[in-house]
Amino acid sequence: SSGINAEYGIVSEEKITVSNDTVTVYFKPTITHCSLATMIGLCLQTKLRQELGQGYKIDVFVEPGFHEKEDSVNKQINDKERRAAALEDPALFAMVEECLAEPEY
Repeated sequence: SSGINAEYGIVSEEKITVSNDTVTVYFKPTITHCSLATMIGLCLQTKLRQELGQGYKIDVFVEPGFHEKEDSVNKQINDKERRAAALEDPALFAMVEECLAEPEY
């Protein structure tokens, strides 16, 4: 594993579950007031949707107790309308695209 996740331990394999057609991922923001928690969640949600397609229900949550605005972040990431609205913002969309771009070596 490489990149930011390996460095900061944001997602680990034991925090990912697959049950029938539902994929659930819990992630740990680097600090409890992390301003990028929603962006991290949107990136995870977007990447999983790209890789798995529409046949899966994808839930991405902040690991309980790891962010002071956990409920608000979880709602933003998992609510279809909120997620769509966020990704309509050109600056946010560009950040998500950059986050998901394959690294060039």
